[in-house]
Amino acid sequence: MNKLEFGIITPSYAPDFERCQMLSWSVQKFISPTTTHYIIVDARDLKLFSQLKSPNTEIIAVESMLPWWIQRLPLIKNGWLSLKTVFIRNWLLQQIVKLSIAQHINKDIFVFVDSDVTFIRPFNLQSFIREDKTRLFRVPNQYNQEFLDEYPRFAKWKQTASQLLSLPHLKLPTPGYIGNIITWRRDNLFKLYEHIEKISGREWMRTICSSLHLSEYILYGIFVDQVLQEQSGHYYDSGRICHEYWLNKSMSDQELQKFFAETLPEDKAVMISAKANISPQRYRPIIMDF
Repeated sequence: MNKLEFGIITPSYAPDFERCQMLSWSVQKFISPTTTHYIIVDARDLKLFSQLKSPNTEIIAVESMLPWWIQRLPLIKNGWLSLKTVFIRNWLLQQIVKLSIAQHINKDIFVFVDSDVTFIRPFNLQSFIREDKTRLFRVPNQYNQEFLDEYPRFAKWKQTASQLLSLPHLKLPTPGYIGNIITWRRDNLFKLYEHIEKISGREWMRTICSSLHLSEYILYGIFVDQVLQEQSGHYYDSGRICHEYWLNKSMSDQELQKFFAETLPEDKAVMISAKANISPQRYRPIIMDF
């Protein structure tokens, strides 16, 4: 059995620096085996994030991962100019960067961890491997009609994935694939590029950039589920490994204490959404004393 190599991938930006700093610290403290942590930021944020550089932490400019026809425009903060497609919003570009990672980083398994996640307990990445198969986070039957009525953007993401993969409309309920610590296989990403190009007749990134609504995790998950199937090298798991706070609402100090007290033994990390606008300084002492 060949030992698979991991790379931890974190897209970030200046407003999330303190969160990313905590994540970087926690990766160094809790993650085994020793793994390179790749933090991907805009070129204009390289100087700030260079503080996090270490023998096991690399800082990469987003611009170095993009084709010549996608360019940052001065004075425009919410997106990127594309000379071949429509204007690309920042949110979509982050999905594109994740999907393109196989072309830039030579690791067998990519572990995607956002800046607002912090590891709180020792965690061995080899636990993601079972008999040479890699964990794919997958929640059976998550997207039912009630869920999609409440969160209509998920329906758009599913529809885009089906169109990009030339699949029929998937009957409800369907699985969910979105989480905070997500693992992909590099070899599957190359298969995804080839599949999209075969269907669209043009370069995969140009096809992706033409999408108005996209979830990289749903696209990859449906590709594994519906196209690769038994040849994906994945096994499915919906087990909890991260205690999450998704609301766009702040927490009092008492509520923060309660949140951390509610972690379970299987929780190796916590996620407090950056959208909650809670300063990391408020919960850093709790994590340090956890």
